Amino acid sequence: MAEIQSNEGGGKKKKGGSKQKKISVHVDFTPMVDMNMLLITFFMLCTSLSKPQTMEINMPSNDKKITEQDQSKVKASQAITLVLAGGDSIYYYTGQPDYKNFNSLKLSSYKADGIRSLLLKRNSEAVSKINDLKKKKLDLKITQEQFTAQATEIKNGKNTPVVIIKAADRATYKNLIDALDEMQICNIGKYVIDKITPGELFLMKNRETKGELSKNTTK
Repeated sequence: MAEIQSNEGGGKKKKGGSKQKKISVHVDFTPMVDMNMLLITFFMLCTSLSKPQTMEINMPSNDKKITEQDQSKVKASQAITLVLAGGDSIYYYTGQPDYKNFNSLKLSSYKADGIRSLLLKRNSEAVSKINDLKKKKLDLKITQEQFTAQATEIKNGKNTPVVIIKAADRATYKNLIDALDEMQICNIGKYVIDKITPGELFLMKNRETKGELSKNTTK
């Protein structure tokens, strides 16, 4: 608490016979310390700490009834291979690569109208179902646990695409993170990071070389 002490002694007389008064103020901060401790304790008990975030990993199927021929058909019809070329450039092809035609390797980017547009189009059915689930969760018709379980089942559905991510030597860690972010944005549940093959490097080199030649020819 604040205390005001008045000291009337020792002052010089002014004209008219009045004395000069000295006032000193003393503030007791003990209650403030107690209040701060109460506030710190309150926030420590009521604040929720950041929860660790995990990434779902889909393991290969252990079903021995699936033949290699059937596995190849699934990969050819649903596979999308992304080749990270560094910078904002990203190449992709669908199904099996055509090493005789370098134009089979398409050039795209990390922009919204780039590789994201392709993935959303190929995964449109799953995206639509998950958007419906999000609406149900906002309307409190399903719990968070139910949403997570149903969303995982939709992402791993039979007709959903399989994305294979491969990085060239000049690709950066940021490129890989951006590609993984696109998997989450486009609700891709089946994806894998693999090594780039010599054939894919050959396609990318020819794609870039032919592209430079065509630019010089038009100039």
